[in-house]
Amino acid sequence: MKLQNLFLILTLLGAIIPMSQFYQFLVTSGLDVQLFVEQLFVNYISTFFALDLIISSIAFILFVVVDSKKIQLPSFWIYILINLLMGLSVALPFYLYKREKKLNLTANVNGQN
Repeated sequence: MKLQNLFLILTLLGAIIPMSQFYQFLVTSGLDVQLFVEQLFVNYISTFFALDLIISSIAFILFVVVDSKKIQLPSFWIYILINLLMGLSVALPFYLYKREKKLNLTANVNGQN
């Protein structure tokens, strides 16, 4: 299986699995931002995961801005928006999918494949 296809599968899983849990929150609590934040930081373990995700998302945003310019991948803001709206579990594999696709196209054009 191509790496590009694996990233696409991970993008879909990263959207479906975590969003199924967020959907349950929305069904039971609505879009209650205060409750969401309270539950996100309810104990040491959830706080650990929340802070880990926040720091990872910041690193991802910096990487996307720099890397997309380096490899000339347009519309870097889309990946940042996906990260903010759907999460890193969608944005990261989707960016890697598009990056791999771009690098493969570039390699084919340059005759390296």
